[in-house]
Amino acid sequence: MSKIGFIWVGKLKEKHSVDGCAHYWKKLSRFFKLEESMVKDGPSKLPNAERNKKEGEGILSKVKKGDVIIIMDEYGDRMTSREFAKRLQKWTDAPNQRPVFVIGGPFGLSDEVKAAARHKIRLSDMTLPHELARLLLLEQLYRAGTIHKNMPYHHD
Repeated sequence: MSKIGFIWVGKLKEKHSVDGCAHYWKKLSRFFKLEESMVKDGPSKLPNAERNKKEGEGILSKVKKGDVIIIMDEYGDRMTSREFAKRLQKWTDAPNQRPVFVIGGPFGLSDEVKAAARHKIRLSDMTLPHELARLLLLEQLYRAGTIHKNMPYHHD
């Protein structure tokens, strides 16, 4: 079974986010071995840039050899669910590598994390709260899994 990693900044706080993410995590785990790492939110007393830098250091410390960092970024590639499914298959089929999806905290990602990323994906043209971005990413990964398996979840 292929592995997918996740690195998140901060814990989910809203009940609907916790429930929704747990729902898709369970569904997605039928297709992939899921591994999750959490990074603490940067200290709120710090200016946003310093806070992002601190969170970025935490993110990069969680990256393992063979990880392919894929960040969610407003300037990332725009793609359909089918295009995303094709990319995911390419990433998970490659030997000795693990795609690792990264979502930053409320103030985004540090320049260091952006520079380390091999791929950038745009989940929406609109700005999303980071908790909703997690839920949307998990749902789209599940959708990609159903596309690969020709399951009826995705409709053209």
